[in-house]
Amino acid sequence: MTAIVAIGEFSRLTHLSVKALRYYHDIELLEPAAVDPSSGYRRYSTDQVEQAHLIRRLRELHMPLPGIREVLAASDRDARDAALREHLERMEAELLRTRDVVASLRELLLPSGEIAVEYRFAPSFPAFAMAQAVARDSIDQWCETAFDRLYATMADADIAPAGPGGATYAPEFFENDAGEVVAFVPIAEHDRAHAVEIGTVVDLPAHRFAIAVHHGPFADIDRTYGALGSHVAEHDSGLSEPIRERYLVGPGDAEPADYRTEICWPVG
Repeated sequence: MTAIVAIGEFSRLTHLSVKALRYYHDIELLEPAAVDPSSGYRRYSTDQVEQAHLIRRLRELHMPLPGIREVLAASDRDARDAALREHLERMEAELLRTRDVVASLRELLLPSGEIAVEYRFAPSFPAFAMAQAVARDSIDQWCETAFDRLYATMADADIAPAGPGGATYAPEFFENDAGEVVAFVPIAEHDRAHAVEIGTVVDLPAHRFAIAVHHGPFADIDRTYGALGSHVAEHDSGLSEPIRERYLVGPGDAEPADYRTEICWPVG
């Protein structure tokens, strides 16, 4: 059995203020069961309590209004739950990013030590690769998808990696917050022909690099970039060519605190 209650009582039932209820009515998010045509008084059905509770929780989770509309308009409970799970997964990912940034800020409070820089000539080598213009704020997801696809395709084709995977970043990626990124996995020369049949093979050019190893999550990799780039600017001649990263220990191999990323800065 349902009942019709005044807006004040509905406010007490739902813990939504009268002001909030009026606003949700105005934007057609939660419309009253009835509105008195002469006085404008809003009245609600007790059937709407669960919907109001859902709206309040979603707003507390900072779900945008279009997302809430999508949840409320779901054709059935399964569709509604799928939309909720998608939002929760986005929030969990954001919480992880926030945790990494907090840890990185704590690191900034500590005095930085000297960075170890190694110079190395890297010969050319073939690699199974994916290339795309990528926005900086999409790079984590893009790399995860790209490497999952590369390694899965190689495993299906029985092609073994010939070294750790990596990526190259064009200067525009840093300068314009978007630019070409090439995710690559080295392959042996004798696998080249087979690899060409199933995907894209590139030859990473030979280069002389100044190299430093970044330890830990990617959230504070900019500090290692800053230290290495400063060393190159002060002691060498850097080239405006793609910077190469090699993921010695990365996602899937260890926890973020144990990641090891080799940053290779091209020098003349």
